[in-house]
Amino acid sequence: MLQDVTTFQPRLKVFNKKQAMAIHDAALKILATTGFRMEHDGVLEMLLDHGCTLDKDNRVIMPEALVDNAVMSAPKKFDIYDQTGNLAMPLEGENFFFGTGSDTIFTIDLETGERRRPVLADTGNFARLVDALPNMDFSMSMGNPEDVEIEEIYVRVFEEMVRNSNKPICFIADSGTDIRQIHDIACAVVGGEEILRKKPFLFNYSEAISPLLYPENVMEKLVFCAEKEIPICLPSGCNAGGGGPVTLAGAMAQGIAENLVGLVIHQLTNPGAPFLFAPNVSVLDMKHTVVSYGCTEWSLTQSAFADMRDELYQIPIWSFAGSTDSKVIDAQAGAEGMLSIITSLLSRCNVIHDVGYIESGHTSSLEMLTLSDELVAMAKFFAEGIPVNEQTLALDVIDRVANGPDNAIFLSDPHTFTNFRTAHLMPELMNRARFDSWEKDGKTDLFTRSNEKAKALLASHEVKKTPVAEEALAAL
Repeated sequence: MLQDVTTFQPRLKVFNKKQAMAIHDAALKILATTGFRMEHDGVLEMLLDHGCTLDKDNRVIMPEALVDNAVMSAPKKFDIYDQTGNLAMPLEGENFFFGTGSDTIFTIDLETGERRRPVLADTGNFARLVDALPNMDFSMSMGNPEDVEIEEIYVRVFEEMVRNSNKPICFIADSGTDIRQIHDIACAVVGGEEILRKKPFLFNYSEAISPLLYPENVMEKLVFCAEKEIPICLPSGCNAGGGGPVTLAGAMAQGIAENLVGLVIHQLTNPGAPFLFAPNVSVLDMKHTVVSYGCTEWSLTQSAFADMRDELYQIPIWSFAGSTDSKVIDAQAGAEGMLSIITSLLSRCNVIHDVGYIESGHTSSLEMLTLSDELVAMAKFFAEGIPVNEQTLALDVIDRVANGPDNAIFLSDPHTFTNFRTAHLMPELMNRARFDSWEKDGKTDLFTRSNEKAKALLASHEVKKTPVAEEALAAL
């Protein structure tokens, strides 16, 4: 009998321990010499009370000990639940989860193919599609709807995501005002604040301003989330050549420094509150002056950040995938989407957002989301590796077919029927049909098949809410 053989699961590594330490040390030096600007008076006072100082230009200088303490106190694992109270995203180690993005200013109309401004119903459609797709784990708004008053956008899109999905939600807020409204809605949906604390289904995305500026409204949200134990990520806009140095190492060091400031403030407010480590380092394209969502560099830096998590911090990290700079769903979109998906997954990034973005993050696409769901399935299958055991080696099957009748083939053997669904990946959108069959079925391309699948899922998928959620939503 074959002894147990552990299945090796493929893994991508970019940084060694020395590289990780060099970036971390550079980040500490930035905080100890260059410093940062803090526009929230209460947070500034807290930092000064805990050992920070002000230089002659009123920039905050942070000692290394504060960083060390924050890294130690931040939880190395925490859980996010769905809206019915089931564990959905255990954030620890090498676990990974995929979801959409937010705040696009355009979307692609599913019926006409027109690039247009999003409306509130589009947020609902994206949330419903995420709820239906098996490889998507959480929702974001995927647009700033033009049919909602600007002061109400983030509250209204949160309501729309809750109505149309039971999966976890990553939400955006503008300030302490609307984040409190969103928190009140979330509490009502699950039946109270204590339930939400124990089983949060939402987490927040906020941003500092690169280089090294922390506005008052951003700090309001950070402190609120720490107090309420709402998981939060606070990435910077440190894109190489734009918000940070053009070299990747320099941009990464600045991005780490900016994240460490957020982590320190968060942990000083409430030690042990859940925090996602979240540097974002893409590049500013030097020809077109856009932040690239399809570039190799972003995939490279986020893989390196995953190595820094493993070597130094152990804190779950935030990343991106399933995006493209292409304006349409074409070969470029597929290539760029798959590059980011396979590298983020093989690096074991934890929370992977922006799936379904096209046009450098300016536009959302239901077709790109649908296509990316299948690309994630392909990447997951690859990352599982090849199990080697008595069943998969199938020596008895080889013997049976080889020594069977002349017409014996593996295709008709019972072992094939029993195992083919798990032994092979069975794609839906990738067409493997023979030419004549493909031609007979309408000669559809990948975009058309993605469009048709998105339409079918939106038409058929039902989202069943709990009675408590139904009552809360009816009252809005």
